[in-house]
This record gives sequence, structure tokens and C-alpha cells, in this order.
Amino acid sequence: MSTKDYIEKDYYKSLGVTKDASQADIKKVYRKLARDLHPDKNPGDAAAEARFKEVSEAYSVLSDPAKRTEYDEARDMFAAGGAPNGFGGFGGGAPGGFGAPGGGQTFDMSDLFGGSTGSSGNLNDLFDGLFGQNAGRSSTPGPVRGQDMTADISLGFDEAVRGSTLPLRLSGPATCDVCHGSGAKPGTSPRRCPTCGGSGSVSRNQGAFGFSEPCRDCRGTGQLIDDPCPQCHGSGTTTRTRTINVRIPAGVRDGGKIRIRGKGTPGRNGAPSGDLIVTVHVGAHELFGRDGDNLTLTVPITFAEAALGTTLRVPTLDGSVGVRIAPGTPSGRTLRVKGRGVQGKNRNGDLLVTVDVAVPLTMSADAREALERYAAAQPDDPRPQITAALRATAGATAGANHA
Repeated sequence: MSTKDYIEKDYYKSLGVTKDASQADIKKVYRKLARDLHPDKNPGDAAAEARFKEVSEAYSVLSDPAKRTEYDEARDMFAAGGAPNGFGGFGGGAPGGFGAPGGGQTFDMSDLFGGSTGSSGNLNDLFDGLFGQNAGRSSTPGPVRGQDMTADISLGFDEAVRGSTLPLRLSGPATCDVCHGSGAKPGTSPRRCPTCGGSGSVSRNQGAFGFSEPCRDCRGTGQLIDDPCPQCHGSGTTTRTRTINVRIPAGVRDGGKIRIRGKGTPGRNGAPSGDLIVTVHVGAHELFGRDGDNLTLTVPITFAEAALGTTLRVPTLDGSVGVRIAPGTPSGRTLRVKGRGVQGKNRNGDLLVTVDVAVPLTMSADAREALERYAAAQPDDPRPQITAALRATAGATAGANHA
């Protein structure tokens, strides 16, 4: 809804309600009018159809408390000067208008907007509907930094841990090689726009107000190109495919982002290019996991190794290392090997080795016999608390049955 509609159209009159009508009354009146004026009920009646659109437009504003408040404020402001055309302040000569001459009251915008222009009462937004999309805004032709570009790159687990340099092929805007971004044919240069004097904007008066808008001749750039570059046709940029070598730092994580300065889209009017932001996707490793800068590794061991103790040789990313398993090591215990993890900025991470006692699915007759002899020779109960609880429960049950 434009501001001009807000000022020229009396939505309360369209619905036949007073300005202080409640939301319920507005809804009730609208429903009755909508039923009576609906095109299905009045086929071929252009007047009824126009009236139906009028009340529907009015209801769309007055039924919304925020829109209704904005509508009331706009009409109150422009009615303050008392001008018969409803644009009180714009005539400049009505008593009580905007800076009205002849001793009339001066209207303070901050009184209307509560000292702030950051809400629905923003003065620039208010004038947009009346005087165009860019009313109340000035345009400066100064340098404009290029936009950032984004790209994705995938690499293996080892490459992410150790670091790598990978080529990345991009296709997008780049500075024209022929005119070097000026937009003018080699040997010529852009000239200052005579209409705006190189400012990129022109001022226009509308009643008591002055507004700036982008210069139409130079399109807000402040410059005119009489002989455009044959390669980019005056834009200063071309679309080309380029290959950039991206250095992946050691220890980068999955989802990490790398910013490469100046490799985005080119800037305008001598401004720097934007940046290239690369998102890294790291593949999984068949053996290792990762916890921050630590590497994780699960190593299956036999019951004999866990019970008697041993020294295991386990792999690392750059070789192998010996890990001592103490006698009686339980399944699930994690052993730490210092400095054999991911290379960090200040220190290397560790290798975290978790032992997992493997239970054989099948056994030979000799192995079963040996295990049975072990069970007979090692009668210790590995779960004494649970056994005691079961005995207590059994004793209580027997006592209750005896009673």
C-alpha cells in the first residue's frame, strides 16, 4: 500500500465506520458489505465490483492494528496543515503546516515518530510511496567493495590432519583484462557526469521538501563512458573460469571455513574485491576418529592380553607406536599417547587408544578345555555386590513362604 493511498483514501468512510470503531465492529461491517457486493452475487455489475474492491482494500488496512496505526499517523500528519487537498504540509502556506509562514506552528517530525525513525514511522519509508523507490535516500558513486563468493572443497582425513594445497576451479565475475575494470576502451577514460557533477545523485524539490535520487544519466555512478570496452561492454567485469590454489592448514576440521582475501567478485570504482570463503568437507578414516586435536583409535585385545598384560603396536598417521597394556586392564579403558594426534597451532594433540576385549565366537576343543580349567582354578566372583543382592532377595522370599 503506497503512502499516497494512505493519504488520499478514507478507509473509514469506505466501510461506513467512525475512526474510533473497534476491530470487532470493523469486521462485522466488512462481512456484511462483502456479502452484498461480492461479484458472484452481482454478476456483470461493474459498480458493485469496484465497490467490493474498495471495501476489501479498506478492510485489509483497518483490520491489521499495525497498518491501521500507520494509516492514522500518516493521515494525521498530512491533515495537520488543514489544506483542502489532504496534503496539508506540502503546500507550505497553510497555518500549522510544516514550517508554515506567517507565525503558524512549526511541525516537529520527532513529535510524530517519538524521536526515532527506526520504526514503521520511518520518514524515508513514508515518502517512498509518494516520490518513488529511492525518495529520501541519496546515492553516492564512491568505491563499492566486491561481494564475497563461497565454494566447497572435499579432502581426505589425512590431508585435513596434515594440511594440503588443492586446486579449486571457479567460474564467476572477474575484473576485465582489457580495460582493467574501468569499463572504457583502452586508451580512453570515463568522464565526469555533467548532470550530477560526478556526485551520482541529483536533487529535486517537491513542495517544501528537497529530495535526492540517483542520476539517471550516469545511473548513480558519477561517470559516463563514451567509448565502452569491447570486451566487457562498459561493465568493467567479465565472466571467466579460473583456478585458485587453496592452502588447507593442518588440523582443519569438517565444516571449517577458510577465507581467501581478494578472490571474490571485483569491486567497483577502484574498490577492493570481495573474499572467497571455502567450506571444507573432511572424509572419514577407516581406523581413526577425531576429538578436537586428538585422534581416537579402538584396538581389540584378547582376554589373555587384558588379564596378563602385553605391549601392543598400534598405527599412527605417520607410522606406529608401542602401547603398554597393564595386567588386569578392563575392556573400554582408554590409554593416552602424548603428541601423536593432530598438529595444532600451539601443541600437538594426543592419540587416545581404547581397548576392547574381544570374545571369540567359536573355540576349538583344546581352547574350551583350557578355559574350563581356568574357570575352575579361578573361582573368584567378578560381581560380588550383585550376588549379595540376589542372596538377600532369595532369603527374604524363602522367609515369607515359610511364614
